[in-house]
Amino acid sequence: MATQHSRSAARLMMAPAVILLLGWMLVPLTMTLWFSFRNYFPLRPDREPGWAGFDNYVRFFSSSAFWPSVQTTLVIVGGVLLITIVLGILLAILLDQPMWGQGAVRILVIAPFFVMPTVSALVWKNMFMDPVNGLFAHLWRFFGAEPVVWLSDASLGSIIMIVSWQWLPFATLILLTAIQSLDGEQLEAAEMDGAPVHKRFVYIVLPHLARAITIVVLIQTIFLLSIFAEIFVTTGGAFGTRTLTYLIFQRVLESQNVGLGSAGGVYAIILANIVAIFLMRIVGKNLDA
Repeated sequence: MATQHSRSAARLMMAPAVILLLGWMLVPLTMTLWFSFRNYFPLRPDREPGWAGFDNYVRFFSSSAFWPSVQTTLVIVGGVLLITIVLGILLAILLDQPMWGQGAVRILVIAPFFVMPTVSALVWKNMFMDPVNGLFAHLWRFFGAEPVVWLSDASLGSIIMIVSWQWLPFATLILLTAIQSLDGEQLEAAEMDGAPVHKRFVYIVLPHLARAITIVVLIQTIFLLSIFAEIFVTTGGAFGTRTLTYLIFQRVLESQNVGLGSAGGVYAIILANIVAIFLMRIVGKNLDA
């Protein structure tokens, strides 16, 4: 049992890391809040900085693109989560089966997670989704169909597909680890009792994966709310793919006003906290199960 002295020593040794992390988070947040109440034009010397009050918040919120960008952000997050969790479970079950070259197959499945988002988006844009020379275009022509201009005709679905490909390895890895920790005797006993495969999955495997699914949802949501590179490389925010993060980027470029972008950043923080609270209430309870 830890004594009071050992606990105090542990707190003392952890203090520098905690202070560094707090400073790493609080300093940018404080600067964002400060600039959001000011007009600040670092690239326009003809404009004097000054106090703006809530004008930046009103301008950003009253923009006609604000609510569509929030909706687009949530649709992308929800679509990617649905695809990665469903396919992640299927891939994890498949990779858990004995097969030849199992280690190499697992490495190949996990490899896309280590590809930079910009590189991944460029590969999908030029190699797969190009309407003239892309792989999908050749496949469509092979079956006698007209190629699809993915990034304009199915822009939102294309972004979801690209991002899902990036995050599927992460979900698969977490879920595979959870499946490997499942007690095989439970499945053997259920099989001996005559339980079919789908019932063994629903009543044994899926409940066991609940905590892992919760972790995947929470971690992916944190990163997906700030998706930017894939949209910048592929559609440039056009065709209904402008997320809240991309809208902030555009507003700063248009106005050259860091204060306006900072106000948008505060809105993004509020949205992230609302989504986090919602997820913790819906799926976070599995962590305590």
